[in-house]
Amino acid sequence: MHSPLKLDIDHFLAHDWQRQPCLFKAALPDFDDPLSPDELAGLALEPHIESRRVWREQERWQAETGPFESYDHLGETDWTLLVQAVNQWHPGVQDLAELFRFIPGWRFDDVMVSFSTPGGGVGPHIDQYGVFIIQGAGSRRWRVGARQSLREFAAHGALRHCDDFEAVIDEVLQPGDMIYIPPGCPHEGYAETPALNYSIGFRAPDAKDLFSGFADHLLAHVDRTRRFDDAGMAAANAHGRLDGNVMTQVKALMSELLNDDNRLNDWFGEMISEAKHDLDLEPADPLYSLEELVLRLDHGDHLYRLGGARCFYHEGSEDVFYLDGDRYQLANPDADSLALLCDQTRICGPEVACLNEPRNLLDCLLPLVNQGYWYFEEDE
Repeated sequence: MHSPLKLDIDHFLAHDWQRQPCLFKAALPDFDDPLSPDELAGLALEPHIESRRVWREQERWQAETGPFESYDHLGETDWTLLVQAVNQWHPGVQDLAELFRFIPGWRFDDVMVSFSTPGGGVGPHIDQYGVFIIQGAGSRRWRVGARQSLREFAAHGALRHCDDFEAVIDEVLQPGDMIYIPPGCPHEGYAETPALNYSIGFRAPDAKDLFSGFADHLLAHVDRTRRFDDAGMAAANAHGRLDGNVMTQVKALMSELLNDDNRLNDWFGEMISEAKHDLDLEPADPLYSLEELVLRLDHGDHLYRLGGARCFYHEGSEDVFYLDGDRYQLANPDADSLALLCDQTRICGPEVACLNEPRNLLDCLLPLVNQGYWYFEEDE
């Protein structure tokens, strides 16, 4: 499928990704916003959708979390509405995320959409994740610095700002322009006119979070592990000393857990497939039978994976995949079925018919369709 994104992907990944901020003028020529400010405000009405408002009042920064019913008291300047994971609730916004499929899916976080009045922004700050920001309607001036260490401080209980910085990008973005900001690069953006922005974020878990998550997994799923054992040791001649062989065995005990590939793979697959926010699952009503599912696919209807649903498999696996924090297994190994489930967000009948064992995939897919993880776009 041809992508409308004007970007030399190979050059970008080799020279810029995770390295330096970049400006791409007219990255999406003739860009049309997939939603309106009113639709965004409508999402911010919902208590289960994460939203924030940031504004300045007498030169002091203010912030609050949604849901929000009115904006009249904020006036016509200097405020911003931000809504997280809009791709989960709006297929047109999910389409923007699909433009970046050249980055592995497990790295994708969500699409945050913001609307700002003139002067609106969230102040200078540093994020620890990478982001592509697409300019929608209106215009916004962006300043971005190279990766650096700066003092950070709380401008408000819900806002963390950084000291001023020298910008390597200082540009007013117009509809269809795009900016890439790697982790650790200070940046700030302020609307010059009422403006929509789409931030496609990419997660990068740090070692501390990984250790913590794996430890939680072990506590939940493992009853016993091997204990420290110093049978046959010599008498101690320094009662308070921690000998090197002690630490060697401590490392070995911990390494055994990390070296258990099956356990580590399952933990990471379950953890990384969890949706950032609760999915808007709508179970099929009435539930499909296998015959009805096959009939719709044979008639040319396409199955679409629900926006925000994350589905992954490990390299070399032919039967195990992970969806929304759970582990699933095909009845029979079939690498092509796994790839169709996890690599693609759309499944059509001819793709299923080309599999060696279509029934193998369909038996696994049926309950997921009935739960709402996959759906027919024109389902009646």
